[in-house]
Amino acid sequence: MTLKTSSLPLMAFCLLGVIWGSNFIYMKLASNLISPLQVVFFRVLFGFIPVAIYARLLGALRWGHVRHAGHFLAMALLATAVYYYGFAKGTSLLLSGVAGAVSGAIPLFSFLLGVLFIAEEKATRLKVAGVLIGFVGVVMVGRPSGEDLLSTNIEGVLYMVAGSLSVGASFVYAKKFIIPLKIPATALTTYQLGLGLLLLALFNDYSGMTDILTDMHATAGLIVGLGLLGTGLAYILYYYIVEKLGAISASSVTYIPPVVALLIGALIVGEPIALLDYGATLLIFAGVFLLKRR
Repeated sequence: MTLKTSSLPLMAFCLLGVIWGSNFIYMKLASNLISPLQVVFFRVLFGFIPVAIYARLLGALRWGHVRHAGHFLAMALLATAVYYYGFAKGTSLLLSGVAGAVSGAIPLFSFLLGVLFIAEEKATRLKVAGVLIGFVGVVMVGRPSGEDLLSTNIEGVLYMVAGSLSVGASFVYAKKFIIPLKIPATALTTYQLGLGLLLLALFNDYSGMTDILTDMHATAGLIVGLGLLGTGLAYILYYYIVEKLGAISASSVTYIPPVVALLIGALIVGEPIALLDYGATLLIFAGVFLLKRR
C-alpha cells in the first residue's frame, strides 16, 4: 500500500468533518428564505440522488429487500425526517456556530438510549460523568437570554436536542433491527433517504419554495453544500471510513463539525458568538471524550 493510498481514509475523515460542519451555515442561509421543512425537503432530495446512483452502480439494491420496508420506514423517520427537521428548525433559531456546537452532543443521547434499550451497553461511572458534563455544556448554550424564559436560545436548543434524540434512537434501532439484516450500507441509505423523501413530500408546504432562488449563495449552499455534499457525499464518505478505519474510529468524526461550525460562524460570517459558548463546546467535547473511554 502506497503512502498516498493509505492516507485516503484520513483525508476522507477530515473532509467529512468539514462537510458536516459547514451544513449549519447552509441551513441558516436557506432558512432565511424558506421554511425549515422546505430546507429538509431540498436537502433530502439532492442527497438522495447521488446515493441512489452510487448504490445502483455497486449493485447493492435488491427487490428482496422490500420485505424489510417497515424497518426502512422507521429509519426514514428517525435518521432522516425528524433528525434533519430538528436540526434545520434549531439552526433557524440559533447562530449557526452555536447550533453546530450543540450537535456535538449527539453521542450523549445515543449513549443514554443505548443504556435504556441495549442490554450490553453498560453505564460506568466514567461514562455517567461524561454525560453529565456534556449536558452542562448543552444547558450553557441554551441559557435564557433577557427576561424571556422561552428565549430563542432555549427553543432552538430544544429543537437541536429533539433532532439529536431522534438520530440517537436511530443508532439503537439500527443496532437491534437493521444490522442483523446484513444489507449493504449504501442500499440501507438509499431506502432510508428515499422513504424519507416520500414522507417529506407528503407533509411539505410548497408555497414560497421558489424564494430560495432569489439568493444564489443560499441556493448553491442548499443544493450543493447541504444536499449533494452534506447528505449524499457525506453518507458515501462515512461508510468508506467505517470500512477502512472501523466504526469506532469513524465515530470520532463527530469532534470536527462543531469546531468547523464555530469557526465558520465566528470568522467567516461574523456571528457574535459569546465566550461562554466556546466554553460550553469544550464541555460537550469533554463529555463525549469520556464516553469513549473504557
